[in-house]
Amino acid sequence: MKDIGYYKGKTARQNVEEALVSAKRHEDYHALLSLTEDRALERADMVDSGQLTGRLAGVPFIAKDNFLTLGGPTTAASKILENFEAPLQATAIERLEAEGAICIGKANLDSFAHGSSTENSAFGPTKNAVDPEKVAGGSSGGSAVSVALDIVPFALGTDTGGSIRQPASFNGVVGVKPTYGMISRFGVVAMASSTDVIGCFAHTAADAQLVTAIMAGSDPKDMTTLPDYFEPSKDMQSKKLKIGLIGDFMTDDTDEGVRRNVKEYVERLKTVGHDVQTVSLPMAKYSLAIYYIVVPAEVASNLARYDGVRYGVRHEGAKTLDDLYGLSRDDGFVTESKRRIMIGNYVLSSGYFDAYYLKAQQARQLLINQFDALFESYDILLSPVTPTTAFGFGENTDDPMKMYLSDAMTVGVSLAGLPALSVPAGVSDGLPVGIQLIAPRQEDARLFDLASSMESSS
Repeated sequence: MKDIGYYKGKTARQNVEEALVSAKRHEDYHALLSLTEDRALERADMVDSGQLTGRLAGVPFIAKDNFLTLGGPTTAASKILENFEAPLQATAIERLEAEGAICIGKANLDSFAHGSSTENSAFGPTKNAVDPEKVAGGSSGGSAVSVALDIVPFALGTDTGGSIRQPASFNGVVGVKPTYGMISRFGVVAMASSTDVIGCFAHTAADAQLVTAIMAGSDPKDMTTLPDYFEPSKDMQSKKLKIGLIGDFMTDDTDEGVRRNVKEYVERLKTVGHDVQTVSLPMAKYSLAIYYIVVPAEVASNLARYDGVRYGVRHEGAKTLDDLYGLSRDDGFVTESKRRIMIGNYVLSSGYFDAYYLKAQQARQLLINQFDALFESYDILLSPVTPTTAFGFGENTDDPMKMYLSDAMTVGVSLAGLPALSVPAGVSDGLPVGIQLIAPRQEDARLFDLASSMESSS
C-alpha cells in the first residue's frame, strides 16, 4: 500500500497536522468547504494512545460535503443547508472510522451533486489540480483535487452518472464507482436513488481497493445494499482477460488526444497478454437522453423535502406557507438544481409520464440488456472516461447540453448499475486523460486486479 502505507510511518497527529497544513496551503484551489480540525486532532491522539486501531489507523481523509459527518456542517454545497449540523454520520464514514481513519474536512461539489465541473457550488468553483485555469470536474471535484494535490491519500465521493470517474480523469487519479448497492448510502444526501453510489479517489488501485473493501457490505439502514460479496482476489492479476473496447466512444466526437491515449493503453494491455477487441454498444447513443429523464425525476422527488420547514435555511420574509416554501427553495437552490426539478416534475406529470418517464425506463432496460450481452463474451469493457480533457471555467456553463455531454461515456454504466474504475492513462496537451474500465455487476474485484497489474507493468 504505497500511498496509505506511507502514513503508517508517522504518528497519527503528525499525519493529521500535515494534512491540515497542506489543506490550508492549497486554499486557493477551493477544494474544501470546511475543516473538522478539532475532532480530527482528538481522534489522532486516540490512535496514538492506542484507543483506536485498525487498517487505516492514523490515515487522514476528506469526505465530499454531501456525507453526514460530525465536527462540522454538511452543506451539499447549497445555501439551503448552509448551517446544517448533522446529528449522525454516514455508514461509510462510520466504517472508515472504525478502522482508525480520520476525516479532516469536507470537499466542495456541485450543489446537491448537480453538475459536471463543480462550477455549480453555491460557494464557488474548485480549480483543477493540474491546471488551475481548468475546471476540477464534477460533481465530486473537491475530493478529486484533494487527492491529486496530496492533501490526503484518499477522499470520498458520490457517483450518480460519472461524478467520481470524470473528476478522477480530469485530475489524474484513480476513481471508483462500485456496483450499485455495494456500499451503503445511508447518511449521504440523495440525488437520484436508483443510480447513486458511494466511492473513493486514491493514487493507486490498491489503495482504492482497500478503502472500498472497508466501506462495502450490507447495511440494515439501507435496504438497497447487496449481501456482502466483495472479496479481493489473490490470483486474478496473472489471468489473461478478454476485453471489449467500446467503439461507439472512439469516434471523431472524442478528442484526438483522448483517443490516442486510449489506443496506447490498449496496446499496453495487448503487450501483457490481454485480448482486446472493438465492440459495439448501439444503445450508448441514447444513454444521455435516458439519464436526463430518469435522473431529474428522482432529483425532483428527493429535493421535495427541502422546504424551509424541517431543516435548512428558512426565508424570513415569507407571509404565507406557500411563500415560505417558494422563497426558501428559490434562495436555497442553485440554477442547475432548479432546472432539474423542473425537468423532473414535467416528465412525471400527468399526460407526460407515459410519453417520457416510462419510455426512458424501457430504453434503460434495453441498455442493460446490451451490456449483459457483451459480458457474455468479454470479461471487461473499456472506453474513455470523457470525450475531452478538463475544459475552461465558463466554457460550458451557458450551454447545459454541452455540459451534459461531458458525461456521455459514464451515464450508461450508472443506469446499468455496473462497477467501473477511472484510471490515469496519460496526458493530452498537458492535461490528464482517464480510461474507464467496466465489469459485470458484483465483479468489482476484477477491475482492481486489472488496474493494479497495469500499474505494476508501467
